[in-house]
Amino acid sequence: MTRRRPSMPAVAATAAALTSALLLSACSSDKGEPVSFDNPRQSEGSGQAGGGQQAKGSAADKTLLPTGPRADFTTESTLDDGTKIAVTTLKGKKSGFTGKVWVWAPKQYFDPKYANSGFPVLMALPGGNGYPNNYWMGTDLKLESSIAAWSREGKSLPFIVVMPVLNPDAKNYYDGSDIPGQPRMGTWMTDDVPDFVKANFRTFRSRDGWAFMGSSSGGFVGLKSVLKHPEKFRAVIASGPDIVPDSPLWAGHEKERRANDPERLARHLADRKGPEVDLAFQIGTRESGRAKLRSFMDTYGKGPVKTRLNVIPGGGHNARSYVPAMADGPIQWISGHMQAPIPNG
Repeated sequence: MTRRRPSMPAVAATAAALTSALLLSACSSDKGEPVSFDNPRQSEGSGQAGGGQQAKGSAADKTLLPTGPRADFTTESTLDDGTKIAVTTLKGKKSGFTGKVWVWAPKQYFDPKYANSGFPVLMALPGGNGYPNNYWMGTDLKLESSIAAWSREGKSLPFIVVMPVLNPDAKNYYDGSDIPGQPRMGTWMTDDVPDFVKANFRTFRSRDGWAFMGSSSGGFVGLKSVLKHPEKFRAVIASGPDIVPDSPLWAGHEKERRANDPERLARHLADRKGPEVDLAFQIGTRESGRAKLRSFMDTYGKGPVKTRLNVIPGGGHNARSYVPAMADGPIQWISGHMQAPIPNG
């Protein structure tokens, strides 16, 4: 399923529309102002933390407090509930790559009721080039506002949403991998960015507090990352994803490419009997690839590899189809397998 080339009309049209929308959504009156995620504050209407696993033991047993050093965040935009989408530049210590990361914390994060608790993390990855912006940071696609609403309704955990750049440039796709001779985007995505989140936010020690979501090429990277590092990540929502590593930069590096192939990774995970991962797929009826997704699920969705498929009636290969559809099952499914915030006392 090769759908990540910029020459493809659906991808090109979506990228152009999203770029235009991002420019509009960035016109926030407080854009560029400092943002702090340091201390909980009283927030009206919060207190509901959604579903998820029931806590066993105290919050202190499960929570990792921010390790530091703290990043300098500035406002990208502000949601209607007053929460901020913020941005900073991360210099990856392990990958050596420097790129932007956008973050959003839900209202519950600032509620004193959860002042001693970690929060689950959802790493949101875009399709297309994923550079220099991650289109999930725009308010137009309503990812963050939808999660805020779903968490109030009990459909979703109140995730911290983390949105790193996907690629180091707009010329190539790097498959979220350490391709020999190229920027180490696999290490960036699965080591540097999580370390950055742990440095700045109250998170959970367990992998049950960590998941991915993404569309198209971002769906592939999330899928591959969970299967390759099940000790770090529990789940993924992969919408219209590629299911094979197909960057042209793999040429001459077949061994490394195979080591990043979701099919091989899923087979190896099943052979060693875990740990369990939850792979929630979405695909629209107006896009191709459903047969290949079903074949992947039928072949590799066994034992510890749990899968589900949400088919979106009339849905196309675009982010605007994927976000509303997440409420129809995928966000509830992964939330039910992940760690919920733990109220004080």
